[in-house]
Amino acid sequence: MPPAGPGNVAWADLGSGTGAFTLALADLLGPGGRILSVDRDAVALRQQSMAMAARFPGVALEQRVADFTTALSLPPLDGIVMANALHFQRDREATVRRILAMLRPGGRFVLVEYDADRGNPWVPYPLSFATWQAMATAAGFDEPQLLGRVPSRFLGAIYSALAIRPDKR
Repeated sequence: MPPAGPGNVAWADLGSGTGAFTLALADLLGPGGRILSVDRDAVALRQQSMAMAARFPGVALEQRVADFTTALSLPPLDGIVMANALHFQRDREATVRRILAMLRPGGRFVLVEYDADRGNPWVPYPLSFATWQAMATAAGFDEPQLLGRVPSRFLGAIYSALAIRPDKR
């Protein structure tokens, strides 16, 4: 993925699955945007690719069949979205530190997670927004902002939050 430049904003969707959030991101970035979509499921990425080509042909999509917790060899990104993927990581803070390193200074990280600290077999390591605030700042992000929270039949609620990598000049 080439470095981002004017009109060439580069974001990643980590643990993207079939691409619900990849498509939403493409809609926000618009033509000239670039998205790196990472998932371990090649079939899900193929489904995502077809939907992206049909709906957002002006957004460049690079896909990688990979585990986002490994080295992805990327230039610094403008942003990362991760929806319902962090709760599968036992060592969430180490994963968050890797994510911070993928972002350029001032880069944005949008997290979508269940608002709970106790999991189950399907969501083993969820993190409440309060836990996320502490973890994100410990990992080096600015204080996260709660973007929204909605009730969920599964684990009570789900939230989205924005954390920004500090722009140290």
